[in-house]
Amino acid sequence: MSRSEYLKLADTIAAEIANGTLRPGDRLPPQRNFADQRQIAVSTAGRVYAELLRRGLVVGEVGRGTFVSGEARRGAAAAREPRGVRIDLEFNYPILPDQAELIARSLNGLDRPAELGAALAQATSGGTPAIRSAAAAYLSQDGWSPAPDQVVFTGNGRQSIAAAVAAVVPTGGRCGVEALTYPFIKGIAARLGISLVPLAVDEGGVRPDSVQKAHREGALSAIYVQPAIQNPLGMTMKAARREDLLRVVQKLGIPIIEDNVYGFLDDEPPLAALAPDTCIVIDSLSKKVAPGLTLGFIVAPQPLRESVMASVRSGGWTASGFAFAAAQRLMNDGTVAELARLKRIDAITRQNVAIDRLSGFDIQTNGKCFHLWLTLPSHWRSQTLVAAAARRDIALTPSTTFAVSSGHAPNAVRLALAGPTLDQLDAGLRTLSAILLASEDDFDSTE
Repeated sequence: MSRSEYLKLADTIAAEIANGTLRPGDRLPPQRNFADQRQIAVSTAGRVYAELLRRGLVVGEVGRGTFVSGEARRGAAAAREPRGVRIDLEFNYPILPDQAELIARSLNGLDRPAELGAALAQATSGGTPAIRSAAAAYLSQDGWSPAPDQVVFTGNGRQSIAAAVAAVVPTGGRCGVEALTYPFIKGIAARLGISLVPLAVDEGGVRPDSVQKAHREGALSAIYVQPAIQNPLGMTMKAARREDLLRVVQKLGIPIIEDNVYGFLDDEPPLAALAPDTCIVIDSLSKKVAPGLTLGFIVAPQPLRESVMASVRSGGWTASGFAFAAAQRLMNDGTVAELARLKRIDAITRQNVAIDRLSGFDIQTNGKCFHLWLTLPSHWRSQTLVAAAARRDIALTPSTTFAVSSGHAPNAVRLALAGPTLDQLDAGLRTLSAILLASEDDFDSTE
């Protein structure tokens, strides 16, 4: 079958999805059966399924098959924006009930003409000496103290990731990432024209042997990892694994882009504490303060700082002067540190609720963070569970959102615990537990 013919067959399946003949959650036949039905070669059936996966019309789940997702994809998949659901377990924006009062106290006087005038001035990727010193002091952890001149700023953490990747991975290059990872890295890679290479992960984090294997198959320009409070799995990399991973990447000459956005919830310093010349550290204020008042940080080794700054400028990712002014106040007077302390307490409280309400189910977390990973009972699929929960005004995130390889997502969902009130969280998890104990047939999509 020619290329145009297999694409026509993919178009036929896409039309069946569009007109409702195939509905979200429907399972496509195994490829061999599909080939028999359509009187085509099995290899051609594989190309059709691969094309449907590429378009985002179907999702593959390990050991379970290929299912209709019902979501056409334009270009690279992008995470949805928060929706008006009653109980949002999809987006992780930790906001404390009284944090606005703390922030307002810190920003008091910023509206005075002199202060406001300075805040509205043009900003640069390097900020000012004062904001660099404030950021370096705040970012310092036990065993790691970045120099002020290492710090580069962006508007938020996502922009920091994009700028760091663009600085060290050339167009057409390969970047290793955890097989289940922060979803926005997929969109960033697509727009920069680079390939993401999934790296095997176990309970200790990224496996060093998988980095070696990926590099042998085609040189990696960098790896992007989350050593502290990994998203979505929640794990924090232990000391021995950190040393093993650094030993491998240093031998291979591969820089690490280290996402430390959730690091404030744990006590482990960044990998950069052990290898400051190897690691580019990413952080931001969005989780510690609020999504509406944020600033992104990149702590780069001195030889890479100019490249990172050029990447920020070319990407249009420079932070605003107002964000600099607000962040400087919040860091200098201890407000960010106090919010981080209170949110650590809040995360543990929410984890305790979740662990209690989901007792008996297969969950993975470290007990300190605002999310957990739930492997589903065999009678549920992740896409179907997400749909069933949505009909009860509960938003979840399926494993396919985090999977680098679209056809190899485990049968699991991530639960984000930060958004709802504690009463909403308790009610939502009780409802979710009841759904999990029931069967898919009890929650048919025609309800």
